[in-house]
Amino acid sequence: MLSEQSVPVVRATLPAVGAAIGDITTLFYRKLFDAHPELLRDLFNRGNQANGEQQRALAGSIAAFAGMLLERPDARPDALLSRIAHKHASLGVTSDQYKIVHRHLFAAIAEVLGDAVTPEVAAAWDEVYWLMANALVAAEARLYQEAGVAEGDVWRRMEIAERHEETPDAVSLVLRPADGRPAPSFRPGQYVGVRSSLPDGSHQIRQYSLSAAPGRADWRITVKRVRGGVRPEGEVSSWLHAHARPGDVLTVSAPFGDLALDEGDGPLLLASAGIGVTPVLAMLDHLAATGSTRPVTVVHADRGPADHAHRQEQLDLVRALPGARLHLWYEEPGDTAPEASAGRADVSGLDLPAGLTAYLCGPVPFMRAVRGDLLRRGVPAHAVHYEVFGPDLWLGQE
Repeated sequence: MLSEQSVPVVRATLPAVGAAIGDITTLFYRKLFDAHPELLRDLFNRGNQANGEQQRALAGSIAAFAGMLLERPDARPDALLSRIAHKHASLGVTSDQYKIVHRHLFAAIAEVLGDAVTPEVAAAWDEVYWLMANALVAAEARLYQEAGVAEGDVWRRMEIAERHEETPDAVSLVLRPADGRPAPSFRPGQYVGVRSSLPDGSHQIRQYSLSAAPGRADWRITVKRVRGGVRPEGEVSSWLHAHARPGDVLTVSAPFGDLALDEGDGPLLLASAGIGVTPVLAMLDHLAATGSTRPVTVVHADRGPADHAHRQEQLDLVRALPGARLHLWYEEPGDTAPEASAGRADVSGLDLPAGLTAYLCGPVPFMRAVRGDLLRRGVPAHAVHYEVFGPDLWLGQE
């Protein structure tokens, strides 16, 4: 928690810092990449930098964390910090990088706010930063220890054993350790980072959910190609679609992610949209492989049956589970999916059992809508878990 002397300073300056945080983060990234171009080339998502999403995400995280320290001084946002720590671990982030970020962030704050940054103000916001950073460093150290690796040493070589075209824009890749050993275990719902060497010499990293159950000798990821338009075209997804073939070797991280299926016997809601189906597939596959009889309500939304990656596999897995029921929504159902409802997913009218635990994965608007419906129906917030793929890992905390 913030010290007594810092609380009034942060409270008084939060509006000014919040108003300028966009300018601060933009300048911060410019300073950071000028001094360390390798971070943009090999660590940060260049697409999110180009469209400004990374800058907005950092701004939001700083303001949100400071606000929580003021409004809830006795409670730390561990769920949100955990989500960020898992993402950082999948990137191989190390504790020394927090010192680099601190140096350039505070240089940007001083430049943007000028004389308003008195020694007292600088000390208070320094405290905010290190409270957040040290919590993340500690969490990431635990994750590295649990994975059995040294700090940041998360990478292994994985050979592509199989490639399958799931939809025109989604391809699944079966991966096996290049050293011949069995693939490490993971929890259903977790993801891995894939570090791809691109033609310009950069090494860009993206996260992909493991889309089959643990316990096998291999892993499977499913990659949806991000096409250009309003957003930049996906560098890594496009490269994998164009070039990844059986026999190729990829650099892949250990599994991380806190959207992991619990091992209880209570009822579940597994809700996904689009390529968000991938962690749900791993959960369903695990439940089927272990002979689970848990009540499972499965919800999936997509543009149409042809866009629904692993459609038949999901149908078969639900049929294999005696306690599972599937509810499909397609924006364009056509004639090939008579079991699907037309339009967007709506869980407000579903018959949901009491005491359920919900797992959500998909676009943020979809998850917010489903989460809101569940909260209105009395599902407690702590029972609703979700995965955010993208730079703004603080979304949905409200």
